[in-house]
Amino acid sequence: MSWSDKGRQLKHNLARVNWYFCTGVLFLLSVLGTIAWGGFQLHNLLNDADALPIEAVALKGERIYTTDDEIKNALQSLMQNSFFNADVVDIQKALEALPWVYHASVRREWPAKFKVTLQEQQAVAHWNNTAWLNVNGEVFEALAHAQHATLPMLSGPEGTEQEVLTSFQQLNDLLTINGFTLVNLRLSPRHAWHAVLANGIEIELGREDKMSRIQRFINVYPTLKQSNKPVATVDLRYDTGFAVGWDDPKQRADNK
Repeated sequence: MSWSDKGRQLKHNLARVNWYFCTGVLFLLSVLGTIAWGGFQLHNLLNDADALPIEAVALKGERIYTTDDEIKNALQSLMQNSFFNADVVDIQKALEALPWVYHASVRREWPAKFKVTLQEQQAVAHWNNTAWLNVNGEVFEALAHAQHATLPMLSGPEGTEQEVLTSFQQLNDLLTINGFTLVNLRLSPRHAWHAVLANGIEIELGREDKMSRIQRFINVYPTLKQSNKPVATVDLRYDTGFAVGWDDPKQRADNK
């Protein structure tokens, strides 16, 4: 084969390769375009609330204070999304923003339902007259209900919530087994403790040894009861003794 023939053969082969290459590129581009178009259409479908609406929200968990209307209002804007487009985290946050909701668990259930499990706050005490403490010593704000009228009143500086709740539980356990009920415990900014019993007696416990001091009160109270006047206050901020303030019903009546 002459050099000229070989040249013509090479050009023919290169032309065939270029044609194959171009055809392959065009095929690849068409496949990618089809995938992109399909993805775009799928994205539109998944985000179309009319095509794939959220048909129901199933609620589980014991609810006492959180109403259906509160839940409906909290989810109203989110329910405008499609089933796939709705953000589970957003739904959870919207529900947990409700005053009496402590925790919300949310999951999708095919084909168009969300399952929600709610856990409500368990208030164990009033806090600083404007809020509540839950069982974990966490502060939350919510409207009061009749069931909370008998909860103890606790107060203290910000950040002392758990300390005050724990101290209340310890002191009240000791008082309860001795026939008393603690209804009010306050921690002052100077870290001094002030307690009030259900019978109206106010007790100054100071900053140290509050458990031993409350035990001292329990030990001496039978003697104090022998007085003709009821006990009003007991100051236990002394190392070896205490001071007693007596209630005078006659004087109280005169002051009215």
